[in-house]
Amino acid sequence: MAFPEDVLTKDEHVVLHMHPHWKEAIRPVFVLVLALAGVVAAAILLPSGGAGTITAYVVAAVALVIVLWLTLWPILQWRTTHHVFTNERVILQHGVFSRDRRDIPLGRVNDHTMSQTFVERLLGCGTLTIESAGERGQSVLRDMPQVEKVQTTLYELIETNHDKHSLGDEEMREIMKETREQPQQ
Repeated sequence: MAFPEDVLTKDEHVVLHMHPHWKEAIRPVFVLVLALAGVVAAAILLPSGGAGTITAYVVAAVALVIVLWLTLWPILQWRTTHHVFTNERVILQHGVFSRDRRDIPLGRVNDHTMSQTFVERLLGCGTLTIESAGERGQSVLRDMPQVEKVQTTLYELIETNHDKHSLGDEEMREIMKETREQPQQ
């Protein structure tokens, strides 16, 4: 499922759009392979005709349910989870049938940290924690691919946003000068 571009404001553009790391698909693919192996083994090992055929159909039906539940559903969840970093905010969206979305304006991000286990370092992923002002506080993004790059990009976006919304030294001098020149009443 693609991320809907219509949720962006007029001057907003996507800098990074990511899904959780591909390692999320390891277990579903493993389950799929085991289910297929079970169906093939049942078809080969069970006698044809009568109870053997019925048992093979039961094995196939159970395998189908397991594949839908433990393979298709996690893949759909992975595909519909979006971590979008724009020049104005961080958008965290997930959900297959219903959808939850959290927008964190860059100006409200207080802190962002990154952590990686040894295995995550080998796979090139990690956990990014974004702490923001507000009720909900922390957002923990597990299995973020290229987490170091994402954290650096987030830092750059926050700094650019801060610079865009704050006054420079020259602008501050101009305001101070105008304030002194206004007649006192």
